[in-house]
Amino acid sequence: MSQILIGEILACLMFVGVIGVLLIGFPVAFSLAGTALIFGVIGWVMGVYDPSNYGSLIGRYIGLMSSETLVAVPLFVFMGVMLERSGIAERLLLTMGKLFGNLRGGLGLSVIIVGAMLAASTGVVGATVVTMGLISLPAMLRAGYDPKLATGVICASGTLGQIIPPSTVLIFMGDMLSGINAQVQMEKGNFAPEPVSVGALFAGALLPGILLVGLYLIWVIIKAVIDPKSAPATPVPEDEKKDLFREVMVALVPPLLLIMAVLGSILGGIATPTEAASVGSVGAMVLAIANRKFTFSILRQAVISTATITSMVFIILFGAAVFSVVFRMMGGDNLVHAFLSNMPGGAIGATIIVMLIMFMLGFILDTFEIIFIVIPITAPVLLTLGVDPIWLGVMVGVNLQTSFLTPPFGFALFYLRGVAPSGVSTGMIYRGVIPFVILQMIALAILFIFPQIVTWLPGVIYH
Repeated sequence: MSQILIGEILACLMFVGVIGVLLIGFPVAFSLAGTALIFGVIGWVMGVYDPSNYGSLIGRYIGLMSSETLVAVPLFVFMGVMLERSGIAERLLLTMGKLFGNLRGGLGLSVIIVGAMLAASTGVVGATVVTMGLISLPAMLRAGYDPKLATGVICASGTLGQIIPPSTVLIFMGDMLSGINAQVQMEKGNFAPEPVSVGALFAGALLPGILLVGLYLIWVIIKAVIDPKSAPATPVPEDEKKDLFREVMVALVPPLLLIMAVLGSILGGIATPTEAASVGSVGAMVLAIANRKFTFSILRQAVISTATITSMVFIILFGAAVFSVVFRMMGGDNLVHAFLSNMPGGAIGATIIVMLIMFMLGFILDTFEIIFIVIPITAPVLLTLGVDPIWLGVMVGVNLQTSFLTPPFGFALFYLRGVAPSGVSTGMIYRGVIPFVILQMIALAILFIFPQIVTWLPGVIYH
């Protein structure tokens, strides 16, 4: 048996092995690095892996730690955590509920709109689902909403932070795709490639995010028409209507200004994502002060949460780097390249296969774990085949948002299950998200057929 074949077999076994270790329950970062180190020793003994390759990790780690783009991650996380504690979500939900209360399905519509605004303000999926579950789910159940529709709306709206900028997932994908695209273009002889920036990825994700919001709103309206009992109206008492306009302005204007300051400065080329994130962090503290929720205790909790989340993400990234080095040096990347290049349909067939793999991995892995493992292995092949990097990044984001919702292992379902009343069963939550999973797949199909939805806005802004 040739050394090349032995290396490729070990690379395949390593990929299967890390999935098995994760299913047992070991921490992700240590599973990735530990499995890679074990197979690295096996490969060294069998003569198909050189341990000196680990030396490349030093430069990679230093590059990650000194990346100005990735500094935006803890800043956006801090902004999200601070907004979660500032009372902005509660005020938005209550006010929008009153605004749409006279309409059948109005409370559901308000949850979707607030979910989109929170996604554009925070980008933290777990915090959004939990916050809306605590505030809006009891209100929807008291209003007589079908528990399945109520839970589906909350889970779907809460995961919009996965794709609507500023998304931390898009920041990491933008950073990775930028380097991969530059490498691929240089291999093709293009030594001045068009850069792939996080800002361009944000611009590309904006219209798909609006598309998803629109599909959610249409479904709730259809549900309210064909099954009025599942989404009844919640009329506002007459004595509360006189102050409704002022309440709407007070609740809407601050988050809208924050969204304009953060996203507007990035898309307008005024600030980099890192600079805009710093403005957003300060803006989140200002909103907390304005709502009289800013205390040293809340600031301390926000800082600790930011450090915890950021450390978790980066340690996974470091572990994935070890996995990537061993996998590629044992010939795994050549195997993936041959596999995807020979797919029927060329680039389209290869992209569909990668999307299916990511979707299935979403049942057992978190979003960051998937992109850190799969993107470095598959993106070079797809970009070599001619796939647009911005379109690929947005498609991956929407795809992983779908896996966030899909039973039985969707993470958004577990977030909501943890805060849902005892009368709401897990089965209700599972059945409630099915229509929204179908809507996600429809959105993916639309973006696949009409890639201009993703590529048009970045082309207008950055070209």
